[in-house]
Amino acid sequence: MGNREDLMAGAKRCLLEKGYGRTTARDIATASGVSLAAIGYHFGSKEALLNAALIEATGEWGAVVGEVVARADAASDDPAERFVAVWDGVRETIAEHRGLWAAQFEAMVQVEKMPELRAALADVQKHGRLGLSALFQGLPEVPDTEEELSRGIFYQALLLGMAGQWMAAPELAPTGRDFLRGLELVGASVLKPKGDPAWHGPAD
Repeated sequence: MGNREDLMAGAKRCLLEKGYGRTTARDIATASGVSLAAIGYHFGSKEALLNAALIEATGEWGAVVGEVVARADAASDDPAERFVAVWDGVRETIAEHRGLWAAQFEAMVQVEKMPELRAALADVQKHGRLGLSALFQGLPEVPDTEEELSRGIFYQALLLGMAGQWMAAPELAPTGRDFLRGLELVGASVLKPKGDPAWHGPAD
């Protein structure tokens, strides 16, 4: 690998081990075996390098989830069971990649103080939502449409909710079955008009 690739690998290692806020430029240089000056030369700043490393590490996690989706596809043709299997698999990946999720939540907390980080996250927001839409449908890609963006927003909300709850209390984090039941209940109360036999809203 060249210096740029070494720096990226070192920054990802530091993110997972030390977190976003506690990682110093010297930490990255030591982990990558590259000089401090190389950070500025290749990335401009430590923050720009950490932002790039966080985005790349998240993409690598996405590849792991792609394997989860593929296994769920192979295991069942039933959409509901596939949904449960996918989200149970995602739950396992959150546990396995705890350092990545800790770094992501830490970074999100700091966006108010770091305009570079806010800009970096904003730049990948739309792409990330389309990527999630494709990922959870088991597709290589999806078109840039309002429908797919809405689907991605929904998956993004479920994902961040599951990850946040797992980080706070792993034993209480929702399962795929919990998500399916919630989807059924919310759909029944929101998508059906009052008076419909399938409506399960609050009693008048």
